Amino acid sequence: MNNELMFEFETGGEILDERYTLAVDRIAEIAKEDLSNEAFRDYFNFVARFLLMINDTLVWAANGGKEKDSLADLQKRNKELYIDILPENYHKSYGNPTFAKEKLGQEFGQILSTLYFEERSLIPCAFELDKFNMVIRMELFLEVYGAFSSALSEDKLPTYEEIRQIMYWFYSDYAEEERMIRFGAMVDPDYSYARDIIVNSDLNDLRYLYRFGEYVTDNEIKAAEHLNSLSEEEIEKLAFTFTEGYRIGFEMTGKDISKKKTASIIYQLGFERIVQKAVANLDKIGLKSTIYRAVMSNFYMGGSARRAGYYGAVPNKQFDYDHKDDDGLFLDAQLVNRRLEAVRAAGEKFKEKALVFGGPAVIEVFGEKPFSPEPNKDAVHLDKNQQKLLSDYKIQSSIIVNDYIIGKERSFTIIAFPVPEIGDNFKEIFDRVVEINTLEYKLYQTIQQKLIDALDEAEYVEVTGMGDNHTNMKVMLHELKDPAHETNFENCVADVNIPVGEVFTSPVLKGTEGVLHVTGVYLEGLFFKNLEITFKDGCITDYKCSNFDSEEENRKYISDNILFNHKMLPIGEFAIGTNTTAYQVARDYGIADKLPILIAEKTGPHFAVGDTCYSYEEDNVTYNPDGKSIIARENEISAKRKEDPDKAYFSCHTDITIPYDELGQIKAVRKDGSSIVIIENGRFVLPGTEELNKPMKG
Repeated sequence: MNNELMFEFETGGEILDERYTLAVDRIAEIAKEDLSNEAFRDYFNFVARFLLMINDTLVWAANGGKEKDSLADLQKRNKELYIDILPENYHKSYGNPTFAKEKLGQEFGQILSTLYFEERSLIPCAFELDKFNMVIRMELFLEVYGAFSSALSEDKLPTYEEIRQIMYWFYSDYAEEERMIRFGAMVDPDYSYARDIIVNSDLNDLRYLYRFGEYVTDNEIKAAEHLNSLSEEEIEKLAFTFTEGYRIGFEMTGKDISKKKTASIIYQLGFERIVQKAVANLDKIGLKSTIYRAVMSNFYMGGSARRAGYYGAVPNKQFDYDHKDDDGLFLDAQLVNRRLEAVRAAGEKFKEKALVFGGPAVIEVFGEKPFSPEPNKDAVHLDKNQQKLLSDYKIQSSIIVNDYIIGKERSFTIIAFPVPEIGDNFKEIFDRVVEINTLEYKLYQTIQQKLIDALDEAEYVEVTGMGDNHTNMKVMLHELKDPAHETNFENCVADVNIPVGEVFTSPVLKGTEGVLHVTGVYLEGLFFKNLEITFKDGCITDYKCSNFDSEEENRKYISDNILFNHKMLPIGEFAIGTNTTAYQVARDYGIADKLPILIAEKTGPHFAVGDTCYSYEEDNVTYNPDGKSIIARENEISAKRKEDPDKAYFSCHTDITIPYDELGQIKAVRKDGSSIVIIENGRFVLPGTEELNKPMKG
């Protein structure tokens, strides 16, 4: 980064203010200018007016509008900022690649829709008075406009490549600054915008929800209202379960939490009362909280519409999905190398703070209307070379980050709560989920040990479906050389993954084979119908689903959202979930299709494709409560980490659960061919585990 940019980036300074003023003044002119081409005039006028609204929001925020305005005025501004891309308006939004192509033509529609997507990332910047991010994107808009204006003055259009190059160099030139901002927000507690709102606001005054700059709906308002209705004791119990899980996660894996000074909290708006208490709890154990935003920008999308960081309501999931691959307009080896340099530079800048960063504490939510994306032929799609470049980038990036945030020294915790959109009986479901999240772990620990004792006798495990489920999997286990002191399965209660409970292992890949099938499952908010994956020697060899009429679309859907464009993935985990209470609650309230994987994985056996649960921590010796060492911490692929780390990790891990009512049998098979049946027809039959059947009906 050159000295001038570093000065602007770190201090703001007069240069940045001057650039910002010049940009806004020019945009104000563009909003009224009359280009000779009507279609492009309408587009640039529209985006210019949007950017002026963003500037107005910055001025309003700087003058105390966030604190002074009435609830009605805050809601009005919030709606105006997001109205263009809401589902009911998306058919006529430049954010929709299809509409943009209809209006702007085949050549420029897609790339100008991408430009508008990038400009929309300015909304939260205005609330944070972040002129750096605002000015660079405004200048990008001005440069693209200038190219069109200049060409049209000569009765022609700019070349597509000219526009693409402008945007390409924007993403290249600012890669370092953007990565530093992102990395700093995660590890440096001085980045405190969201935390300050949460800690210093009167949470009974729901106007605070509109200070973040995120989209706010009834979902967030009603969630906050419900938490405000709970007693202080109830909130303390929920927050304690959350933060104690984080602390115990270090303890259970033999990591020294006293070395850490920060932890990030990731959540969705509406749960501030729990987060406020969690911040205080973490403070008590010597950890300052960082709460960083999920930024929807092409600097960070990386082929996924998933939001990483805190966020509000998602205005339109189809909008996010349509733009997840916008990188395909620019991605090449040079840009990948530039981004990797940026990751390294960010690590170096925040090296000391990264070393004392403990990892994330995550509150997930569930119950929103399930989303099944519509394939959009007009959206950008990565070609095969770019898919490989992106996969390689993610692997290399994770390796670099691990040099600064050392995987074997950090931990995490995750807990989940429903949101009001789950239905009219939200409060009742919320109470049942609280019950699930606070189940007595000792009972599960004891029963799960009986499962582990039986499984440790096995050479392999057979898993078969029943009814419409035709799963037929053989899972090979590591050989125990000292069964008195070694085990294959981790006895997982309520620490890093809340709620209890499961037992899990990293299978041996060679000999692990068969078909994994589920009739319907939601993974990271996306629905998969009749998902079927075939394995040979523990690796994916084929896959299909029936979401779409086209086999090609179905395969692409799986490749994009489960394989993340890797040519293959191994089985990183095999587990048996034991939380039958969660399973029955899901059936009682008809919410099985809305459970997050965090809870769903505890409601049946599951397989994870991608990395093992011990990635970057394979050399940490961990023990079960019975004192046995867990030896199954790697597979044949992650074992390459010392000689060839590029080929050891995939930077993904996706759990796929078979519900009990689709489960025919789980059988542990010994070397001599004899076997122990663990589950039969969806019920636990292993002696000592029958207690798990009590919550289940039918």
